[in-house]
Amino acid sequence: MRLVIERGELLRALSHVTSVVERRTTIPILSNVMLSASGRSLRFKATDLEREVIEVVAADVTQPGALTVPAHMLHDIVRKLPDGAQIELVKDAEKERLTLKAGPSRFALQTLAADDFPDLAVGEMAQEFEVSASDLKRLIDKTRFAISTEETRYYLNGIYLHTAERNGQPTLRAVATDGHRLAQVELPRPEGATGMAGIIIPRKTVHELHRLIEDGAGVVKMGVSPTKVRFEIGTVTLTSKLIDGSFPDYGRVIPQANDKEMKVSNAEFIGAVDRVSTIASERGRAVKLSITADKLVLSVNNPEGGSATEEISVGYVAAPLEIGFNARYLLDIAGQLEGEEARFMLADPGSPTMVRDSSDDSALYVLMPMRV
Repeated sequence: MRLVIERGELLRALSHVTSVVERRTTIPILSNVMLSASGRSLRFKATDLEREVIEVVAADVTQPGALTVPAHMLHDIVRKLPDGAQIELVKDAEKERLTLKAGPSRFALQTLAADDFPDLAVGEMAQEFEVSASDLKRLIDKTRFAISTEETRYYLNGIYLHTAERNGQPTLRAVATDGHRLAQVELPRPEGATGMAGIIIPRKTVHELHRLIEDGAGVVKMGVSPTKVRFEIGTVTLTSKLIDGSFPDYGRVIPQANDKEMKVSNAEFIGAVDRVSTIASERGRAVKLSITADKLVLSVNNPEGGSATEEISVGYVAAPLEIGFNARYLLDIAGQLEGEEARFMLADPGSPTMVRDSSDDSALYVLMPMRV
């Protein structure tokens, strides 16, 4: 294998694929990235056996071939080379080494055979459809904070993506919950997604997908099978295994009869919660909301750290109510709201509360209360 590639192109591709490579693994080849040169392109592939990222970039190939080299070491080398450098990659067949040349710099890296590299992206996808990158990023942004990290409830360790209906209109819905809070966001159902079975996309894949979308494509091509999901983002393809489990019937925890509505400026609310929670203990993080006609008093009482209160104006005409919440969970949800006003639909101190965005009726959040 022999080729020349511009440093920026090589670094961009390596930064995309090496993120799925585990730094510590008991299987040596999983520490490597596979390079396949042919025609006018260089193909990169990396995997941790759960996820696989492939990217293809242009290169001046004079001798085709394939090999695998240590991913993070190669990325670090390229990152430290000067901008605009032309990098020559040559495989030494006798020593099973890859030589990298850039100006006066020379590096020789150990290689492993490309034939031994695992292949995750096998099999046909039962359904394929397209969704705009901005819509997909929005689904992820507004739900991933609620993904559970509790490994014993592994079926909550991802985003549940499925088809649904809202006001008679077909939607693609994303839901995440950790048992304390729930986030649900929808977008109009893409053509080709009708009849799609619900899938649970693992947390690591969600974060990887979010990172890849940041770099850009206008449209993401999605493929779904019973066991895998695939995302094609520009020149990058991310394939992942799905979580094999059943997502709980989340509809049962979304309150339907909460009749006490509180409207509050979201910016004021975030600031007040953030300030009073400074006093809260790290373990409890509880903030009490005392709601009366057009007034909300937020308070924290920490026997070890002191106490704090703050009063803000709200729109509220129902019976007075006192309810407690985890401050971090409140801030997580309030931080997702895009409108100036947050709408809290409350019932009583022991029941879940629903939070909605005044400017976006496709998103809703549910928060379980705490004893205060």
